Order: sequence, then C-alpha cells, then structure tokens
Amino acid sequence: MTILEAMRLPALFGAFFGEEENWAPWQAFLAALFGLPMSEAQFALYRCHTGREHPPEGQAREGWVVAGRRAGKSLIAALVAVFVACFRSYAEVLAPGERATVAVIAPDRAQARVVFRYTCGLIDAAPLLQKLVVRRTASAVELANRVVIEVHTCSYRTTRGYSFAAVIADECAFWRDETSATPDVEVLNAVRPGLVTIPGSLLVAISSPYSRRGALWQAFKTHYGKDGDPVLVWQAPTLAMNPTVPAHVIDDALAADESAARAEYLAEFRSDLESYVSREVVEAATVPGRVGLPPIAEVQYRGFVDPSGGAGDAFALAIAHAEDRGGAQTSVLDYVAERRPPFSPDAVVAEYATVLKSYGVTTVQADKYAGAWVVEAFQKHRVTCEQSAEPKSAIYGNVLPLLNSGRVELLDHPRLQAQLLSLERRTARGGRDTIDHALGGHDDLANAVAGALVAALGPSEPGMLTWLRREAEEAARRRGQNPLGMREYLIGGPLDPDAQEARLRLIEEQERRLRARS
Repeated sequence: MTILEAMRLPALFGAFFGEEENWAPWQAFLAALFGLPMSEAQFALYRCHTGREHPPEGQAREGWVVAGRRAGKSLIAALVAVFVACFRSYAEVLAPGERATVAVIAPDRAQARVVFRYTCGLIDAAPLLQKLVVRRTASAVELANRVVIEVHTCSYRTTRGYSFAAVIADECAFWRDETSATPDVEVLNAVRPGLVTIPGSLLVAISSPYSRRGALWQAFKTHYGKDGDPVLVWQAPTLAMNPTVPAHVIDDALAADESAARAEYLAEFRSDLESYVSREVVEAATVPGRVGLPPIAEVQYRGFVDPSGGAGDAFALAIAHAEDRGGAQTSVLDYVAERRPPFSPDAVVAEYATVLKSYGVTTVQADKYAGAWVVEAFQKHRVTCEQSAEPKSAIYGNVLPLLNSGRVELLDHPRLQAQLLSLERRTARGGRDTIDHALGGHDDLANAVAGALVAALGPSEPGMLTWLRREAEEAARRRGQNPLGMREYLIGGPLDPDAQEARLRLIEEQERRLRARS
C-alpha cells in the first residue's frame, strides 16, 4: 500500500484528508518523495514547486519542504511518520532486541506535543493501526513490529545512537539551542549516521523559511531544481499548499510587515537578515581555555550588566579592561557570569556587587531599557548603576569593528559564542539596520559582554583625573612602591573601607560630575 492510497482509505486516514482537492498539492509532494507515479496535474505541481523538468526515478533520500505558515506541515509530518512506522517492515535489518525509530524532531516541547497529538490521532482513528500499539508514553508510541515513534526537541546530544527508519525535522529553520549557533546543522549531522543502517530510510525536513543560513537554506541553495538529485526540495507558498487559508489574512500580514510575511506566507527566504559576525572572527577572538582572569590592582576595569527580573531572561554581568598591544588598544574580557531563571534578583545583585568590588568597580553600566529597580538594588550595595545612553543595537554596532580588527580577547565560553553567532542584522523599511537576537533566541550574555568591551575602550576618565592618576603612579615609583590607584592617591593611602568611606564617596561623586561635563 502506498501513502497516497492510505490517505484515501476511510478505514485509515481518509477522515483526515477527505476533501481531496484541498490536499492535492501535498499528494503531489508525497508522490515525488516516495517515487510514485504521478498524474498530469501532480506532475505540473511537481515542476512548479521543485524547479525540475523530469519526474523522480525513485524514493528520495531526503525531502525538504519550504512552505508557508498554516500550510499543513505538521499534519503531513505526522502522516509520514505513521506511514513509514506502520506500513514497512524492518525486522530483516534489525539486530536481536533492536528497534527501528521514527523520530519527529520539533523546535520545542510545545511544538513536539502538537506533532505527537497528530501522530496519536492518526493511529487512533484506524482500528487496524490501534492493534499495533504495544505501549504509549508521553512522547513515544511503541509498535508490535519493532518500531518506535518518538518525538524529540532539537538536541544533538539526545538524538545520537539510534537506528532510524525515518527522521522528520519539523520547523527546522526555527530550532534553537543556547549552546549552539547552528543547532539545525548539528542535529541533522548527528542523526544522519543513524539513517545509514536501515535501507530506504528517509529524512524529511518541513519548515517555513527564515534567514539565508542554516540547514534549510543550504539544502535549498544546493539541491533545488536539480533533476536526478536524491535530495528533493519543494518550495511553495501557503495558499498553494492549503487553499482554505483566507487570502485577506495574508494580505493583512503583508501590509503590516512585508519582509516577515513574505517568509511566513510566501515561503521566501528573508533577504533583510544577515549574520552579525562570522564564526571565524569569534573563534579568532576567543582565547582557548581561558575561563576568567583575576583582578589586578593597578588595572582599571569596566563592568556592564544586562538585568532581568528573574522570570524570562537571564541576568548577566561582564567585566573587561583595556590593554596596549603594539600601540593599539585591545579590549580584554576578564569575567562573565549569567544567572538563568528562576532566581532572586536581589540575591544576584548582591552577588554581582561583590564581584564588581573585587575588580575595583564601583560604577557599572546597564542596558538602556533596564528598570529603575536595578539602580536602587545596586545602590544598596554601594555600587552606582548607570543606564547606557545607547540601545544594545548600537552597542553591538560599536563592538563589531573591534572584533573584526582583532582588538578583542574573549573568554572561552560556549554560550557566549553561541549568542554572538546567533545575532542578526535586520534592515528595516527605511534602510536602518538593527542588531538583535534571532526569533526565540537570547542575547543576555552577548549584550553584557559587548557593553563591557566597548566601555573598556571608551573615555574611561576625564583629562584632569587621568593627570591625577599619573601623578599618583609617578609619586609611588619615586618612593619605590607599587603605584596606587588614583582614588588611593587622593585619599592619601591604601583604601580602608571603614575609615575612608566618606571621602571615597565624595571622590566618586566628583568623578561622576566630571564625566557628565566631558
């Protein structure tokens, strides 16, 4: 039995795909995917959406669908999973006790539940298939024919070691992993070896498009329109795959945000999105094995925080300093910390204030959009929190030339690297560029680090304070002592928090006023 016959039979999946004309485009795709004979109408759709001139010679090794939202992608993903699990036998190629796995991989748990409900619904609607079910859990259906249908979220760690009869990659253009900048590529690379052991195994990726990078874009660029290629790529807008979607919904979306709507409904890869920085630049700036640098008394440090209230985003801190390297100032990242929710904001502020003071930092910058509570919370620990005058997009723009020119040293921090590599440059209608994290992503660490790196190379102190600091250093050298910091010089000796607190706060206030004037 073919998958098209199963779609039409009332005893199997006919109840789901009853109005055949509405599913004709998907039937054409499935005929091409499984190498089935096509009618003239199906062949016309095949030519239109694959850019090919000749029909396929057999089942594809991989099938990639670039389709708009509400096109029916998740139901088709579930259909393919159920069909290859229930209507094919793998006993001859399985070792004793081994089971073939049909994996449906989704961007997150919510999307995985949607696909799993479709999968269970297709099985439960057919009494013949219900008899195959041996056991069912929250994320898997075990069948009597030694096949297991499982749903996974995108992770290259949890998808290794399987023998796959099929892998269905649902919405792969929107897979996110905070430890990887390219989770779609890494996950698919991890599952491909598991497809090798079972003849006729199949990889099917079905997704709306996003930016011009990642596995979906690479497959489209490499395989679209190539006759005889075992990797089939099918591109179609929403209305072409699901004519029941009201046209006015798409028209309204195009009027509101044309760039986003052309990707979401017309299945076009976005041309207004670019990568912020290349992997080669980030790797060159990263010092292997360096996870942090201890504070040095005579070094002047700068701190930056990206605050959070403890519910959605992380609360990040970065500390950096500037060094002269052959006449050029290099910004060196010394310390980075991130507290992910849930957490107590006051407890994190107390922790970060202690760290800042250990580096001699009593004034820290924060994101422009940080709330007033951050300023008050740090003030309780005698650390002044100043909100940045620039939005984070401008901060990212300022640190990019430093990265590209090799004037930055980063810590060896995988999550930081992943966040930097996931940043996107967007071009708005008016031509203005903004830099931010990708849809569904995070950039708390990247924002804090960029702010600290820029602050370290910025105007660190007014000219008079610079002169006073140098005078203090020169006086210390004449005495044969270690140079004192500028504040120590003004106070008259090493800092004593108890005895000199009032004078220190007065000097800090003078510093702030001088910075404001400059």
